[in-house]
Amino acid sequence: MNAVLKKVNSVFMSLVAAVFLSPIVLMILTSFKPEAEVLNPASVVPKHWTLANYQYLLGWSEEAPFGRWLLNSFFIATSVTLLVVLFSSMAAFAITRLRVPGGNFVLGIIVASMMVPGQLFLVPLYLMLSRLHWLDTPAALIIPATAGGFGVFMLSQFMRAIPEAIEEAALIDGCTPMGLYLNVSLPLCAPALATLGIFTFVGSWNDFLGPLVFMDSVRNYTLPVGIALYQSSYYTEYGLTLATSVLATSPLVLVFMAFQRQIVESMSSTGLKD
Repeated sequence: MNAVLKKVNSVFMSLVAAVFLSPIVLMILTSFKPEAEVLNPASVVPKHWTLANYQYLLGWSEEAPFGRWLLNSFFIATSVTLLVVLFSSMAAFAITRLRVPGGNFVLGIIVASMMVPGQLFLVPLYLMLSRLHWLDTPAALIIPATAGGFGVFMLSQFMRAIPEAIEEAALIDGCTPMGLYLNVSLPLCAPALATLGIFTFVGSWNDFLGPLVFMDSVRNYTLPVGIALYQSSYYTEYGLTLATSVLATSPLVLVFMAFQRQIVESMSSTGLKD
């Protein structure tokens, strides 16, 4: 009976996986079709395979500098991820381990700020960036993104689950608070840090509204805004749009595959037990 249930579960999960993967497979196959075949599809598999869409994208054209968009997205997403992990871990350590006065109150405000839609801050944020002369620069996308509260809340909950006996033993051995943060807390929070890094990187990589509002020149666009240039009110270049989507999605898949084990560890446990 158990063997039959396992087979049924395997078949069911395979069908679910096929449903979720089918749009990705369709996107990849369509990106190798000529535009005429995309508009008049006779089958899912291309009849006339072509690399014209990818050759155009990688040609670094002035009107659509895909390579520049890719570098912009990678630089901004990496910078945001590093800063968010750094500042969030420091804030969580101060709240949970240093027990600064009013730390729990500050954490409550941070959690409450997560409930406010980010779109409400666009106008005041735009005015602040304009006064700082940061519009149309990477700083307009990097600096505001480091102020998110999700990382502080997530790491605070994870650090609270770490046994205090470990850190007390380190303090007895002469470890300083900075050494405690670098050599004890951060290594124990490695799964949570990896998960936060993945979520932050993916969110920054896929951000569309921020670059659309704060960036003016085409060369400073990121990939999500750049992909939108292939679509207009009267005509959409489907082949180029899907080819760009394939190239834009590939780094995210590679990053997820590299840190898959850490993500699973973080989701399956909330810390250590005494």
